[in-house]
Amino acid sequence: MENPAQNVFMRTRRVDMLDLDAVPVAQKTRLLVHLAHDELGRPVALPVLVMRGAKPGPVVGLTAALHGNELNGIPLLHRLFERTDPLTLKGTLVGVVVMNVPGFVQRGRQLESVDLNHLFPGREDGTGAQVYAARILDRIVKHFNYLFDLHTASFGRANSFYVRADLDNEEAARMALLQRPQIILDHDPTDGSLRGAATALGIPSVTLEIGDPHRFQPAFVKRALGGIRAVLCELGMLPKRKPLDVPEPVICSGSRWLYTDHGGLLEVFPEVADRVREGDVVAQLTNVFGELEREYRAPESGVVIGKSVDPVAATGARILHLGRIRPEISRPPRSLAPEDEEE
Repeated sequence: MENPAQNVFMRTRRVDMLDLDAVPVAQKTRLLVHLAHDELGRPVALPVLVMRGAKPGPVVGLTAALHGNELNGIPLLHRLFERTDPLTLKGTLVGVVVMNVPGFVQRGRQLESVDLNHLFPGREDGTGAQVYAARILDRIVKHFNYLFDLHTASFGRANSFYVRADLDNEEAARMALLQRPQIILDHDPTDGSLRGAATALGIPSVTLEIGDPHRFQPAFVKRALGGIRAVLCELGMLPKRKPLDVPEPVICSGSRWLYTDHGGLLEVFPEVADRVREGDVVAQLTNVFGELEREYRAPESGVVIGKSVDPVAATGARILHLGRIRPEISRPPRSLAPEDEEE
């Protein structure tokens, strides 16, 4: 019989900062966390779901739609909170349903015509977008012990289900491996990203790239949710579950984008997660009259992390995102669970 507490929410509260001590225990809470004001002086607030378990434990944060057109993280958060019982949860889940509220409303990727995920840690005395980034960290993210940042591909591109993680960070590496994606990309987050800013605060963090933009993809959402629940189980926050029955991920030590050197109509042949060999023809470009202008070949062997699905290409358009495959991790990362945690 379903526990009634699973579907009980308090009324939505408006707050200026995430204060987990003020959130009721063994209950789900809806918050609007105020960050800024628009041109009419109206508040811009982030919708946040919080679940404090009946017993203490880590605080795991999940952030969706940092780019306003990247939507697969939203149903993932809905399902996670719908299907988790706060009476059996140890610790706290925090789900920021939409990070980039202005971009989401405008059905666009950016905030104030800039990429928010290159502005962290932001500045309190900076531009509107810089202030927005700084307040995300100060008012929400600094309260996390672990972070999953949920993304997708951008407009005109398709992604595999892959995870970006710094594999030299043992906790982040373990989070990535438990996720069991199609691909893990070893990537040092020193690019102004939310993941990088959280890592600098000592918060183990991974970025989940969950498919394609501006759509819901149930298969990708289900797989990503299963991986997140596996991490929560290892942290001791949820009861142990059967491991995901999916193939081992391909681990990449690095990656590169291939670009066109001419404009025209682009067709990319491999699918995401396909492997290609050095010299394979991966794309061709024809002119508007249908005549072949260029063939593009893989400069090295690897795996297709993402690709362009937009046939209209100018000079310098993206072709595909090619990962360099690493045979194996040199040493298995340690468990996320505390050493004195009982099985």
